[in-house]
Amino acid sequence: MKESGRKHGALAPCAACKLLRRRCAQDCVFAPYFPADEPQKFASVHKVFGASNVNKMLQELPEHQRRDAVSSMVYEANARVRDPVYGCVGAISSLQQQINSLQTQLAVAQAEVVHMRMREFTSSSNTGAMDMAVNQDNMGESLWSC
Repeated sequence: MKESGRKHGALAPCAACKLLRRRCAQDCVFAPYFPADEPQKFASVHKVFGASNVNKMLQELPEHQRRDAVSSMVYEANARVRDPVYGCVGAISSLQQQINSLQTQLAVAQAEVVHMRMREFTSSSNTGAMDMAVNQDNMGESLWSC
């Protein structure tokens, strides 16, 4: 059973204290967020931000915000390790480019649908020029509705 990243009964050091080769105190600020079974989590954060800076950031935050802050730091650190120049900004930029591309594809597809409906409408109205009867079923439909 784990409590705050520690094994119940024994004081196993958290991943941060293990990496920093120091004794893990009962009130260790890292222990709840960097459990001993996830050493790579703290290793990447330490490599990018440094243990002292992470410690300061965590102590300045209220406890209810610390888990989200650690999650953000881990994400940024992993992105920075993968892409040392751009980090998570590179990932965000790539996702924005994908969104723009997909929006363009969607607009083209919507334009094709409108074009096909217009062609269908004009061909059906030209073939039945003599027949001016109105189909009551299609009265409410618009050519522009998707």
